[in-house]
Amino acid sequence: MNEELRTVPFECRRCWHVWEEQYLVRRVDDRHGNEREVWLRHGLPALPPGPGVICPHCGCQESTRFPDGYLSRHPELIPAAEPGVPDPTPLLSPVQRPAHRHLT
Repeated sequence: MNEELRTVPFECRRCWHVWEEQYLVRRVDDRHGNEREVWLRHGLPALPPGPGVICPHCGCQESTRFPDGYLSRHPELIPAAEPGVPDPTPLLSPVQRPAHRHLT
């Protein structure tokens, strides 16, 4: 028996939430010499990941699966665990103020 931990990225088509789920994939030989994959999630048998996984953010069942490793190449898609710290630098307008104001 061979085991592999796989992290599968998903995106919700309703709220655009991006997340990952971990699966343990076991490859076992049946009694006839054929190799078979058994997918486990939290130690329980699960269907292989595909479209229709429930979004943990909004509960929608309309999700899509990214290719394995997609989010490691696109970390900007993973939401931050905590909100970012605001930048204390004041905003300055790029538009120059006129040197003289004419009163009419």
